[in-house]
Amino acid sequence: MTGVTIDHMISTTVFIAAILLFIGLFAQGLQAGILYQQNQHVAFKTSDLLDNILLSPGYPYNWGVTNDTLSIFGLQQPGKSGYKLSSFALMRLTSLLANPVEYPRDSGNFFNNVSFGPTGFLFIPLSDCITYETASRLLGINGTFGFQLSITPLLEVSISEYEPNPLVLEVKVTGPGSTLGYADINYYLYRAYKSGTYASLELLSGSARTNSAGVAYLNFTFDGQAESYTIVVYANLSGLLGLGYSSHQTFTQGAGVMPFVMDYEKGKVYLAHSWDVHDQGTPVPDYKYNASFFILTEDFEFRKYSIDNSTGSLNYGSKNYEITTLPAGRPGFLLVTYRSGNDLGMNIMPWGLGSLAVAVTFGANPAGNVWTATDFRHVTVDQMSYQAKIICWSLKGYQTWTPAGGS
Repeated sequence: MTGVTIDHMISTTVFIAAILLFIGLFAQGLQAGILYQQNQHVAFKTSDLLDNILLSPGYPYNWGVTNDTLSIFGLQQPGKSGYKLSSFALMRLTSLLANPVEYPRDSGNFFNNVSFGPTGFLFIPLSDCITYETASRLLGINGTFGFQLSITPLLEVSISEYEPNPLVLEVKVTGPGSTLGYADINYYLYRAYKSGTYASLELLSGSARTNSAGVAYLNFTFDGQAESYTIVVYANLSGLLGLGYSSHQTFTQGAGVMPFVMDYEKGKVYLAHSWDVHDQGTPVPDYKYNASFFILTEDFEFRKYSIDNSTGSLNYGSKNYEITTLPAGRPGFLLVTYRSGNDLGMNIMPWGLGSLAVAVTFGANPAGNVWTATDFRHVTVDQMSYQAKIICWSLKGYQTWTPAGGS
C-alpha cells in the first residue's frame, strides 16, 4: 500500500468523523430548539388560559348561584370588568386538597370540603360542584394541557392570643414576603354567653393600626380562656384588603352544630348534629343553638340579616338537624353558637369564599411532569385582595428529533 493511499484513507476517515460530529452537534441544537418552542407554546398557553378563566363569567353568567348546566367555564363576577371574581363560582369548585365529607353518615351523600381551621366549615354537595374534568372539557384543553389553579389571599391576617386574662389578641398583617406596617384594621368580636337555656352573642367591635412591624394589639376585659368567642379582622393598606378570623371555645365534646349547604340556589342550609357526621364515642344528646348571618356590605362592614330558625335545639336520635335559609348571591358568613349544659362553642361558615378570605386549589397535580409553566394575576374576590396562580403543562409529552441511523 503506497503512502498516497494511506493518506487518502486517513483523510476519508477524518472527514467521515467530522461529518458525524457535525450531525451530532446539529441534532443537539435542533433538539434544544424543538424543546424551546414546545416550552414557549406551553408558556403562551398558560397565560392565555389564565386570562380566559379570570376574564369570563362563563355561561350561564350567574352559574355560581344557579342549578343551570354550565356550558362555558369562567370565574369573573357577572356584571363586573377586569380581574374581579365571583366568590360563589369559586365556592362550587371541587377542592383538590381536601377530603370529601359524608353526611349523614353511611348515606353515600358526599360533600366537597373547603373547610378551614377547627371551627370553620364549608360543605357543598359534590354532585353540584364543578370538577376539573368538566372545566378542562369546557376550556377546550381536555387531553392536550393540564392545569392547577390556586386562588389565595394576597394579605395574611393572623390572630393569636397574647395575654389570656384579661384577653389581649395579637394581630399580624403580612404581605408578599414581608409584614405590612401602619395598616388600618377593623375587628368584630362575637362573644358567646348564656341566655336562659340558649347561647347568645355579644358584639364587640373597633379599629386599630399596626405598628412598623405590622403588629397590633387588641385589648378586651374578659377572660379569654374561660369564654367562647370568634373574631373577624380585616386590614386595609393602600387599597389592599385582607381578612383573618380566629375562634376559641370551651366546648370539648365534639364539633357541635355544623352547617351543610344543601341548595346553594335557594340558600338552604342544614344545621346538623355533628355526631351524625364524624364524631366518635357517645354522642352529646342535646344542643341549643343560635344561628346568625352577617352580610358583607359595600363599605366592608358586616350587617346582621334575619334568617329562619335562628334559634333551636337538636337532639340526636329524634331531631338531628334544622333548616335555615341564607340570601342567595349575598356574600357574608353564618355564625352558629351552640350550648350543651354549661359548655359553649361556635362554628362559622363563609357564604361566598371572599367573605372570610378562604383559599381554594382546583385542578390536577403537576408533580411528575417534565416541564411546567406558571403565571400570576392580582384579583379581587368580594373586595378582598387575592392572587390567582396557574400551573400548566403539556399532556402530549415532548417530541424529539433523532437523525436517521441515530439512537
